[in-house]
Amino acid sequence: MPRVDKNEARLRVHRRIRRRVAGDAERPRLAVYRSLAHIYAQVIDDRSGRTIVSASSNDKGASMNGGNVAGAKEIGRLVAERAKEKGITKVVFDRGGYLYHGRIKALADAAREAGLEF
Repeated sequence: MPRVDKNEARLRVHRRIRRRVAGDAERPRLAVYRSLAHIYAQVIDDRSGRTIVSASSNDKGASMNGGNVAGAKEIGRLVAERAKEKGITKVVFDRGGYLYHGRIKALADAAREAGLEF
């Protein structure tokens, strides 16, 4: 039996999600990427192809560890605050092919609590 590459499977799911999920100026896309040690979130306008705001546990001066749920909550809150500063309140959530569980769910819940609607 061939070995399954988990990242390749995730990318296949992500491509399937991206066929339906796209961000525009009114409702940009909140895209999430996680690695073992860090978590990254960007608010993207797909029509113009630009990132409006971003936050990551890898930022300079970041005090949190992105490899756990507490760090993901902090990044969710931070990206929501930065988006609200730019006048963005509604987004579409792009889980990046990851299961909606653990760090991904924690980031999404924290972003909702901080005022983003999705």
